[in-house]
Amino acid sequence: MGGLSWWHWMIIIAAFVILFGYKRLPDAARGVGRSLRILKSEVSAMQDDDKANRPAETDATAAVPTPAPQISPSPVVPPPTPPVTTTSVPVEERKA
Repeated sequence: MGGLSWWHWMIIIAAFVILFGYKRLPDAARGVGRSLRILKSEVSAMQDDDKANRPAETDATAAVPTPAPQISPSPVVPPPTPPVTTTSVPVEERKA
C-alpha cells in the first residue's frame, strides 16, 4: 500500500503521453530540468548572501552575551477604590 508498483508507473507515463503527446515530452523534461537548475542556483545564492551579511566574530568572547543587571520588581500597589455611596430606596419605589 505504501509504494507504487511498476504498473502504476506505466499508467502514469501513459497518461502523460496521452495528455502531452510524445513530441512535447522531451521539451517539457528540458524545461523542468532548467527550472530545477535555476532554483538550485538561486537557493545557493541566497545562502551565500546570508553568510556574507552575518557579522564576522573574530573573538571567542564576543559570542558570550553580558548578563543584564538584576532589577528587583517594584511592589504592586492596587489602584484606589472609589468610595461607595448607598442610598436606601424601598423596593416599591425602584420599580416605578
